[in-house]
Amino acid sequence: MSHEIVMPQLGLSMDSGEIIEWVKQNGDQVRIGDVLFVVESDKAAVDVEAAADGTLHILHHQKSGPIPVGQVVGYILAEGEALPDIHSSKTESTPTPPSPPAVSSSAQVVDVTTDQVKGTLSQRPPSTPAARRRARELDVDWRQAAPTGPDGCVRARDVEALAARLASASRVTAQPVRISPIARRLIEAYGLDLQTLAERYPDTRIERDHVEAVVRQMLKQVNSPPGPSSQPPARREAMSSIRRTIARRMQESWQTNAPVTLCTEAVASELVKIRTQMKADPSLPYVPSYNALLVKLTAQALTEYPALNASIEGDEIVYHPTVNMGIAVDTERGLVVPVINDVNTKTLRELGLAMDDLLPRAAAGKAAPDELQGGTFTLTNLGKYEIDFFTPIINLPECAVLGIGQLKKKILPVDGHPSVETVLPLSLTFDHRLVDGAPAARFLQRIKQFIENPYLWMIEKC
Repeated sequence: MSHEIVMPQLGLSMDSGEIIEWVKQNGDQVRIGDVLFVVESDKAAVDVEAAADGTLHILHHQKSGPIPVGQVVGYILAEGEALPDIHSSKTESTPTPPSPPAVSSSAQVVDVTTDQVKGTLSQRPPSTPAARRRARELDVDWRQAAPTGPDGCVRARDVEALAARLASASRVTAQPVRISPIARRLIEAYGLDLQTLAERYPDTRIERDHVEAVVRQMLKQVNSPPGPSSQPPARREAMSSIRRTIARRMQESWQTNAPVTLCTEAVASELVKIRTQMKADPSLPYVPSYNALLVKLTAQALTEYPALNASIEGDEIVYHPTVNMGIAVDTERGLVVPVINDVNTKTLRELGLAMDDLLPRAAAGKAAPDELQGGTFTLTNLGKYEIDFFTPIINLPECAVLGIGQLKKKILPVDGHPSVETVLPLSLTFDHRLVDGAPAARFLQRIKQFIENPYLWMIEKC
């Protein structure tokens, strides 16, 4: 019996996903547990495994756009089993257009042969998945649309323009189109649309000259080289699920809260010195990264300033009992924020090992959806990009986010004498609806103290 392959729900908030890669191909023999395809939700990319043995039949190919949760994307067929009766519109395959009928030699166009035109028109333009999907929704042939995308690509808005033009023509044209026999044969031979010509020449009997003029114009557009002042077309691509989610969440954050950013510089010489000594000590089984040190000391500061570890729910402020630290990670697909739970209860070693496990998986798109939600505070580090201060955006529904800049050397006065010190820029964005400026400044000051005097939080807290 055939087994349906459906778009899985990878998280409670997921309502659709995109297939970004089929690991197995159409017609492959698969076994239970084999990875079939990779799904990109609004949070992560996840492998989907086969739940039965058999032959794979794919309905939705990769890059076919968002697919609702629960929709059938393929089947696993038993040996000798036929494909279930399904509607052809569920597939993303594009039917091959029939060849235009031949035309007699008496219908040759001056300076333009039938073979030239047929050869040009047989090269159907490419189309985006969104355009094909919109064409199915509007019940039109996307191949008749005038492409405006790069390299002659038909886009969704081109299909919508075609549908509007056809609808307008159907309203305007009350009488059958008048056309000469030879003009009709030429239209059929060249694969042109009769209604389009009728709209171009209203209240006119379509003659051979009209058809030839349209064909000449089409050939001129296709074959003419770009002029000296022409610019290459801009490259366009559809947003991925993750990029759409990032855009939506960033806009919601900016429109919902009242963000204020405070900046300061901490002298990190002691913190750097301690980590350098730890790296040089062969007896230590594990040396935490700078990020682990900063995450840990920030969590300690949050236990002292719980208003920064809070969120708004309706008319209530929720003060979270634990610090679940989100750590911004840059990936090829976009920004993700994996979450380390209970940071305030973990030792430095436990925290470092948890980060060493989760962050690389998140960067590779392999973090589970549950590992990308539930944060109460976020830390984002742009130091490796030689950034000092910036304005990080709050990750809703959290109250604040801490931005870390690059470690760099500065000459500072120490005990009345110039000294070369290592400094660390800090940028705190907080929601002024939850926290006033003075408490937020004291919180940032406490982080600065922890960086400059690591013993304040490391003794009996690591």
